[in-house]
Amino acid sequence: MKLSKLLRGKHGKKWTVAAACAAGLALALLSMVPKAVMTAATQRDLPIYCVQKDSKVCSLTFDAAWGNEDTQQLIDILGKYQVKATFFVVGEWVDKFPESVKALHDAGHEIMNHSDDHAYFTKLSADQIKTQLDSCNSKIEAITGVRPDLFRPPYGDYNDSVVSTVRNCGMYTIQWDVDSLDWKNPAPEDITARVLKRVQPGSIVLFHNAAKNTPAALPGVIEGLIQQGYTIVPASQLILRENYTMDHTGRQIPGQS
Repeated sequence: MKLSKLLRGKHGKKWTVAAACAAGLALALLSMVPKAVMTAATQRDLPIYCVQKDSKVCSLTFDAAWGNEDTQQLIDILGKYQVKATFFVVGEWVDKFPESVKALHDAGHEIMNHSDDHAYFTKLSADQIKTQLDSCNSKIEAITGVRPDLFRPPYGDYNDSVVSTVRNCGMYTIQWDVDSLDWKNPAPEDITARVLKRVQPGSIVLFHNAAKNTPAALPGVIEGLIQQGYTIVPASQLILRENYTMDHTGRQIPGQS
């Protein structure tokens, strides 16, 4: 803004030099506000995407929301390699396939919460989120005897309110840092190569049940991880529950709380 314009008010009256200086200072201060706001806005409440680990350990997780045609096949493959995984299941899936929930639990896998009806959680109120979590948890507990404490939002859809509400319910929100993209039905060898290329100590890998080529890709993934020296554990054994901080990527960092 030119000084001549700054020195003239909207009614054409000239300002004093002191007033002009004060106005200039105010404009300078205001110009600093957006930067401060942007800095504060980056401090998001994030889910757990992965964990900082010194040893080669990772988790395989499966989302179950729709079909059920390959669940037993996944159980058999994981059993062959004595690997325990985490299955995030939707409450409505539990209603349809309670025998599969029991089979997964009996095989030693974790059954965790993936909502009750696969809603977009950022569109729900805190009370609606609590209702979704409680309903799905109760359905799982009725079959397994274990009440879940991990939650994965449908569609990976979350915001600060979702994460904080889940935490207030005594649960941890879990995402992933390695996406197999199996839901896009790539070739089995492409799924395997993608996962093995991206995995790192503390990774959480995302798969889906009822994805066309996941059963064919899974043996190669497990064998490749074992060859790389990885130990595969359920997500509840991977994450940190105390004495940690989160970085801007959603990585848990131990010993800094």
